[in-house]
Amino acid sequence: MKSLILGTAALALSAGLAMADTVRLGTEGAYPPYNFLNDAGEVDGFERELGDELCKRAELDCEWVTNDWDSIIPNLLSGNYDAIIAGMSITAERKEVVNFTTGYTRPSPSAYAAMSADVDVNSAVVAAQASTIQASHVATTGATLVEFPTPDETVAAVKAGEVDAVMADKDFLIPIVGETELAFVAEDVLLGDGIGMAFRKSDDELRGKFDAAVESMKADGSLNALLEKWEIEGQF
Repeated sequence: MKSLILGTAALALSAGLAMADTVRLGTEGAYPPYNFLNDAGEVDGFERELGDELCKRAELDCEWVTNDWDSIIPNLLSGNYDAIIAGMSITAERKEVVNFTTGYTRPSPSAYAAMSADVDVNSAVVAAQASTIQASHVATTGATLVEFPTPDETVAAVKAGEVDAVMADKDFLIPIVGETELAFVAEDVLLGDGIGMAFRKSDDELRGKFDAAVESMKADGSLNALLEKWEIEGQF
């Protein structure tokens, strides 16, 4: 899952939500199966279905807003939307700036994929999406990290021979490996503490409503059913 490099904590102004009539859910719309734009240009995927169900259970009217990944936390803090539901890992770094619901997935693996099985990911040139926990992990190894703005660009770089491998959520890479010449290399790596919704620290009442809705989906089995439908690891 992703982990934004935080240098914008100053944006955490009191842009709190006064329980507005419509709750705006911010997502990237570019990270299947979690979230993507379908042929009609609408937000789709696991998190679209999850978010709609959570809003229903919390008795809230919600609308979806898309935002580039590299500014998704700053734009939450500045009030462009009221919550983030975008494949975002719960990390200690992020908790300094935002509050999370309980995780709606358990920690699931990140993986490396390459065109050659001989790639040594600890000394290779490895692509990762900028400001993610995968990028942070690669930077701690002996590999050369090359960051790209979007996940699709990381895969394209491997295919074009610009880098030796890509590291991303395994859930994202599985269909790509199945449909292309890329293959998984090295061992999977568990990063982060699962995925949750993120909120401004001033919006704890709203966070609590979604937290209760997530827990109710865990309790009745509907969350696991949704994870299975979208073939996402990290079930409860």
